[in-house]
Amino acid sequence: MAKFMMLGKYSQEAIKGISAERTKKAVSIIEKSGGKINSMYALLGNYDLALVVDLPGVPEAMKASIAFTDLTGISFTTSPAISVEEFDKITG
Repeated sequence: MAKFMMLGKYSQEAIKGISAERTKKAVSIIEKSGGKINSMYALLGNYDLALVVDLPGVPEAMKASIAFTDLTGISFTTSPAISVEEFDKITG
């Protein structure tokens, strides 16, 4: 499994649809893509949401990101991520 950071920015329309039910649907998108959500956070600043997810690979991450936007109207930026320990091994 690969780890991805998904950063979301609400549109005016997306704000109107905030609900626990929509969150459950978003979680199911990741699960249907063969992954799991490790954590989800609401933020202040340049982004409104941050999700740390495990997915099988880049194609599944792209599919999930598009499905999230389709479901919620939230614009997501999805990036691969590795632990600092793994990064240190790669660069050391």
